[in-house]
Amino acid sequence: MGSPIGSMRNVKIFVLYLLENINYPLDFVTINDIVMQTDYVMYLDFAEGFNEMLDGGLIESVDADGEVLYIVTEKGKCVARELNGDILSTILDQSLARALRYLDFKKRGIIPKCEIEQLEDGRYKLNCTFTENEVNIFSQTLIVDTFDRARRMKDNFYERPEAIYRGALALMAGNVNFLFD
Repeated sequence: MGSPIGSMRNVKIFVLYLLENINYPLDFVTINDIVMQTDYVMYLDFAEGFNEMLDGGLIESVDADGEVLYIVTEKGKCVARELNGDILSTILDQSLARALRYLDFKKRGIIPKCEIEQLEDGRYKLNCTFTENEVNIFSQTLIVDTFDRARRMKDNFYERPEAIYRGALALMAGNVNFLFD
């Protein structure tokens, strides 16, 4: 086990806390995505803990039009409330805020897209866009010197597109003054 949050018990409490506060059923991939929004829990620990929580009756599966979704049970809510003291409240609060932002981005159906194009002079153009309901809501083009740099930027864009979008909006709105100090 190697999750920075600590023991498997803490991994379970962390997941239960998020699910209780989100308070609606989610599929496994989405739960994994919201847990991975932070660096506190490693995937293997999450997967092992998830199965243990299912077996222990802390979470349960529900059928939603043929899709398997998961929700925290009353027993799981009790565990999350009573035992969350082992995890710093700031970690729980920050993680919940990230999860909710991620879910909002996903729920809105925003589609991120990033493409690399080689230019005649040997540099690379990185075109990044966000589309919501077939309307382009954000577009950014960057010119970089190497393909490797363009590929890393593209990978980062797809790793956390909602962070890129929020960050660009904050910069444009002047809400990130610490960058200029």
